[in-house]
Amino acid sequence: MQLLVTGGAGFIGSHYVRGVLGDAWGLSVPDRVTVLDKLTYAGSLANLAPVRDDERLRFVQGDICDGPLVDELLADTHAVVHFAAESHVDRSILGAADFVVTNVVGTQTLLDSALRRGLGAFVHVSTDEVYGSIEHGSWDEQQPLEPNSPYSASKAASDLIARSYFRTHGLPVCVTRCSNNYGPYQFPEKVVPLFVTNLLDGATVPLYGAGANVRDWLHVDDHCRAVHLVLEGGRPGEVYNIGGGTELSNRELTQRLLAACDADWDRVVSVEDRLGHDLRYSVSTAKIAAELGYAPQVDFEQGLTETVGWYAAHREWWEPLKQRAQLTR
Repeated sequence: MQLLVTGGAGFIGSHYVRGVLGDAWGLSVPDRVTVLDKLTYAGSLANLAPVRDDERLRFVQGDICDGPLVDELLADTHAVVHFAAESHVDRSILGAADFVVTNVVGTQTLLDSALRRGLGAFVHVSTDEVYGSIEHGSWDEQQPLEPNSPYSASKAASDLIARSYFRTHGLPVCVTRCSNNYGPYQFPEKVVPLFVTNLLDGATVPLYGAGANVRDWLHVDDHCRAVHLVLEGGRPGEVYNIGGGTELSNRELTQRLLAACDADWDRVVSVEDRLGHDLRYSVSTAKIAAELGYAPQVDFEQGLTETVGWYAAHREWWEPLKQRAQLTR
C-alpha cells in the first residue's frame, strides 16, 4: 500500500507515521508513506526524526490547498489519512480565515483529487467538538452537529463535505471524531504541554474560569491505532467516534498535572473564560468497539506520567517553540 498522510509532521500525524512505519499496532504496514505538511508553526521535521532514515518515508513540504501538488502526490497513492488542520480553538476565535481555508478548502481539494485518482480509502480525521456540548451521557455518531467555535465549525463543514463525496460519488471516505489527545510531541499551546512546560520552568499556569469544563482524555497512541483500524476495516461513508474513557474537569486535570510536576495550587492563576467555551464533551465508542475491536489501551495515569517525563527529558524540543511563540497561556 502507498499511503499519503497529510499533516504528518504535526503532533498526531507524526505519531501515526512513526507508529505505522514501526508496526506499532500489529496491523498492516504500508510499502511507502508520503507525508505532506506545510510546516506551519505547529509542524516540525523534528517530530519525524525517529523515522527520517526509513527508506519507506518520503517528506514533501506543501499545502493541501495546492491542487496540482496534491494531484501529483495522489497519482500513485492507494489511500489517504488526512490529519492536516488548523486546530487551536483560541486562535480560531482571534481569526477564523485560516481555519476555513485549511480545514474546508484544503479538505475539498484533497477529496477532488482522490476522486479523480480513484483512491481505495480516505480517512478524514476530525474532532468531537463538532457535536457541541453535552450535559449528560455521551454522543453517538448520529448526533446532529452543533459546533460552537470557528474551529469546530470549520471541522464540521469538512466532515460534511467528506460525507457528501461518499454519498454523491461513492468515494470510500470514513470520518473519525476523537476526544482530547495528549502525549509527547504536542505543540505547547495545548493545555497538557503548556501546563507541564510552565510548571517545569517554575512558572504559573492559567485555568479558565472555575475549571468546570469536562473533557475526555485520549492518549495519542490509542487515537492513532484507532485511525489505522478505520483505514483497514472501516465501512465507507461511516463516522467513528474515538474516545479515551477518562473524563476530567479542567480543575481535576490541573490537580493531576500539579501532582505530576511536584507543584502546588499557588502556581495556578484563574483567567477569564474562553468565549463560547463548551462545558462538556463525551463520545460513545460502542460503534468502533463493536465493528473494529477498538478499546483504549493506555492507562491515563501511566500515560500522563510518561508524558510529563517526556517533556522533562526533551527541553531541546519544546523550549525553542515556546520562545518563538511567546507562549504563556
